[in-house]
Amino acid sequence: MNTPPISVLRLKPKADARRIRHGHPWAWADELVLDRRSRAVPAGALCLLEDGERQPLAIGIASVEAKIAFRVLDRDPSAVIDADWLRAKVAAALDLRERLFDAPYYRLVHAEGDALPGLIIDRFGDVLVVQPNAIWIEDRLEDLTAILADLTGATAILKNGSGRARAQEGLAEDSGLLLGSAPAAPLPVTMNGATYLADVMGGQKTGLFYDQRPNHAFAHAMAKGARVLDVFSHVGGFALATLAGGADSALCVDASTPALDLATEGATRMGCADRFATRQGDAFTVMEDLAAAGERFDIVIADPPAFAPSKQALTQGLRAYERVARLAAPLVAPGGSLILCSCSHAADLGKFRQACLRGIGRAGRDPRLLHTGFAGPDHPQHPALSDTGYLKALAFRLLP
Repeated sequence: MNTPPISVLRLKPKADARRIRHGHPWAWADELVLDRRSRAVPAGALCLLEDGERQPLAIGIASVEAKIAFRVLDRDPSAVIDADWLRAKVAAALDLRERLFDAPYYRLVHAEGDALPGLIIDRFGDVLVVQPNAIWIEDRLEDLTAILADLTGATAILKNGSGRARAQEGLAEDSGLLLGSAPAAPLPVTMNGATYLADVMGGQKTGLFYDQRPNHAFAHAMAKGARVLDVFSHVGGFALATLAGGADSALCVDASTPALDLATEGATRMGCADRFATRQGDAFTVMEDLAAAGERFDIVIADPPAFAPSKQALTQGLRAYERVARLAAPLVAPGGSLILCSCSHAADLGKFRQACLRGIGRAGRDPRLLHTGFAGPDHPQHPALSDTGYLKALAFRLLP
């Protein structure tokens, strides 16, 4: 990792270099001078970025054939991107989490939010799950593994090498062990008084979604005596939090039987199995069936997958969010609460809120916004990148 930058990339004379100087971590392909020399720079290579007058701006990673052609690693053009540099970045991320959380269960590294583009690491006690979604970090996995083991004392480090982000980098799917041995069973994680089971080997993403922790806490605070419906529940995120908050009952709906089995195991470990139930099936169909049966709940939560993962999918995705709201609203008892979530990068808060309000309005309900939530502080947002603030949660009271 002591190799110096192999080339220099330069902004066009009319490109806005101030945007980079003032903190934006990307340069777009149409901002760069792309001649034969620069086009020959291999994807993932370290490069120096200069402005149009050849003044150094930053050191970072090149990917000149992609829309995002340069990602900033360090604003000091003389920085050496070696194992010591990587260790300092990971140590800073760890220090933040140790200040925020009493127990070692959190997102340890959140890509650009921690100045490590393309790198996601979730921590489950002594087990770490690494998602290397960029070529530059894939090439440095050996150093990263040693650094993580030394700083955290982790006894097992797993690689989750799947997902759309890796495909966009031209990286093959490749998962496995980087250190130690794989856990023999899903790992218990306690948050907001609830017990979750994280399948770090075969579950979605890294096995558990830490980002919803503060929104689970909001639902927990509202839950005493409530009858709860959690749609797109995964391993029971909202439902188990409401049971811990004193809900009378919780019903989880999800298409995945293995996820529902983990939710059931969590409820059992909490001593809440008698207040917990699941229903496997398509969420839209199940909501229609529940409405037809006259079912009503004090709290209804819908936390679907990303319906708008790109700008091209935005229109269709917003229609899907509207449909979720339209089908969920009739299931809320008079005066009850509806919590709607989006993890879509392309749907900003304003567009998502409008889609929710259209759906609620089409259902004939009268909403009042109680709470707007985002991901927790272990998912720091880069102010210049809306993608790092992808998660939105809106809690409404539906008037009697």
